[in-house]
Amino acid sequence: MRERIDAALRQAVETNDKRRAATLRLLLAAIQDRESRSRELGRDGIKEEDLHEILDKMVDQRVRSIRDFEEAGQLELAEQERDEVAVIREFLPKQFDDQAMQEACEDVVRDISAKGLRDMGRCMSALKTRYPGQMDFVRASCVVKDLLRSE
Repeated sequence: MRERIDAALRQAVETNDKRRAATLRLLLAAIQDRESRSRELGRDGIKEEDLHEILDKMVDQRVRSIRDFEEAGQLELAEQERDEVAVIREFLPKQFDDQAMQEACEDVVRDISAKGLRDMGRCMSALKTRYPGQMDFVRASCVVKDLLRSE
């Protein structure tokens, strides 16, 4: 993923897309920061799921900023944040739509033979293992909860 971000940054610089280049530089800085912290703790850099976590966090921060800017009437700043979110999401796995999420949750409940709300943790753990970064796990937990209630 890092190579993809580097390539996108080079292209943004070549095309003089300043907003995109700045966002990509922020991504690379966040990744480098996490890698250096990881090395300080004696690890060998960061894993792919760590990269997804970094990007998810950056998207969440910008979504909150968009809401705050809109409430304050600063629509231009909100639009800039939306542009940054779009750039960051290019490097995240494609998100499941509602139907795909429903099917994935049903598959997990069936595969692990979940039989009630006590199995909620096992179901969510299986979803996170099978589909890292591909769905909103807060929404998925609501789907799983509804499925387990009907068991």
